[in-house]
Amino acid sequence: MIDEYLKPNASFLRLLKEYRQYKSLVIAYDLDNTLYDFHKKGETYTMVMELLNELKAIGCYMICFTANADKDFVFSYLTEKKIPFDAINENPPFFKCEERKIYFNALLDDRAGLQQVYNELNLLTTIIKQDKNEN
Repeated sequence: MIDEYLKPNASFLRLLKEYRQYKSLVIAYDLDNTLYDFHKKGETYTMVMELLNELKAIGCYMICFTANADKDFVFSYLTEKKIPFDAINENPPFFKCEERKIYFNALLDDRAGLQQVYNELNLLTTIIKQDKNEN
């Protein structure tokens, strides 16, 4: 028997269900090598940046979840690149928890299945926008 969230499309269906239930999701994203060219290879990460703006436009709560210790740089970079954020390394105010782990429905991170999560969230924004256009 296959584990529940190893089934094809299970994580996407969960995201869609939760969005439809709450009209929002908590999206966490990494900075280095997900949105910022930490290794100076010439990467731009425009597709991820565009997706984050689409997610914000449908009402998602955005958390930059980074190990980058230069908090002034993180704030400045996100602001300069117009990358939406509601918090940096902090839980949403509606999730009371003193633990170190940040609460999120989905995580965009170059070391955590970025392609799958990107594709699922991209599909989710497409479906939500279609739903809104039909209503």
